[in-house]
Amino acid sequence: MQPLESIEPLGHAIAMLLPGIAARADEIEQTRHLPADIAQSMAQAGAFNILRPKSLQGLELTPMEMVAVLHAIARAEASAGWCAMIGSTTALNAAYLAHDVAKEIYADPHSITGGVFAPMGRADDMGDHYVVSGRWQWGSGSANCDWLSGGAMIFKDGELQRFDNGAPYHRMMIFPADQAELLDTWHVMGMKGTGSGDFTVKQIIVPKERSVSLIADKPVEPGALYQFPVFGLLALGVASVALGNAAGALDEIEALAKAKKPQGGQRSLAERGVVQTELMRAQAKLGGAEAYLRECVEACWHGATTRGELSPEERALLRLAATYATETSAEVAKTAFTIGGGSAVYMTSNLQRRFRDAHVATQHIATASSVYELVGRVALGLPTDLAML
Repeated sequence: MQPLESIEPLGHAIAMLLPGIAARADEIEQTRHLPADIAQSMAQAGAFNILRPKSLQGLELTPMEMVAVLHAIARAEASAGWCAMIGSTTALNAAYLAHDVAKEIYADPHSITGGVFAPMGRADDMGDHYVVSGRWQWGSGSANCDWLSGGAMIFKDGELQRFDNGAPYHRMMIFPADQAELLDTWHVMGMKGTGSGDFTVKQIIVPKERSVSLIADKPVEPGALYQFPVFGLLALGVASVALGNAAGALDEIEALAKAKKPQGGQRSLAERGVVQTELMRAQAKLGGAEAYLRECVEACWHGATTRGELSPEERALLRLAATYATETSAEVAKTAFTIGGGSAVYMTSNLQRRFRDAHVATQHIATASSVYELVGRVALGLPTDLAML
């Protein structure tokens, strides 16, 4: 993984925060959302600004630099990494908005945005604006956001509008966070500190220019970063957090193995051959997944910088590598948990939290097992709807 310190000036600022974030892991989980002071310190460091356009005081990092930043934060604490990932990827909306509109939302480099792509809302077309109502699940980091966004089906004169292919037409509606009601629904097994509860709005007005279609619209920002598909970058973000969490699990088990002697035993776990074997297998698995992810991202970056676009095959490889990395990370976290033995099951153990967080990450739609079927269709030359690839 690329050293965090090589990404300056962001890397040093983030690195300074990580010990403090790791030390508050239990508090983050018990609070069930990222504490406001941690969110603000991350915002001041630039953690939510990594994909924002340079024209809006953003950092506009490369995809591999994004991976390194999110990996490092998640290695310290997975929920913090997840919130950084959501804040960063939702800021991609800025690349699709007219600059004067985007400036209203994203000009402050320390602002935090969030949202949910899934079109769980309804937007009635009223000419120059939409009237929007809806309720969205998985609103990660919403408690600390200045702006939120939510996907909404578009209706005009009571009739559902459709894309040219007949699919329901929907757009992301962007609105001030104080127009939404946050609902306490995030009672889950893992990623507890992400605060990914539901949020709802009722009959709010959203100017048309403050909405985007990540399927039909084209980015107005010229950078190569914005030639990457948004859903590919989202999947890459999920994988980055999963990989960082798995690396954190290996950190935990290595420290435990050196210190722990099984009950009735004279040797530490580290001195047992089976522990050495399983730990090295886990490290090799994780390193292989990281290497494959890097290879695919670099190939896609070459396409974005030389051709100004990614081919369907490149987009499919990006999703494949991200999904495999997320899945492998969960296997590695499970191995670390298993090696930890009975002590790992206690809530005082970081290994059980790493295990739970890893398996929640695998449920995200961007890296779920269904992605294998989607990219398999592309690889086998079958007709495939590429809109969500």
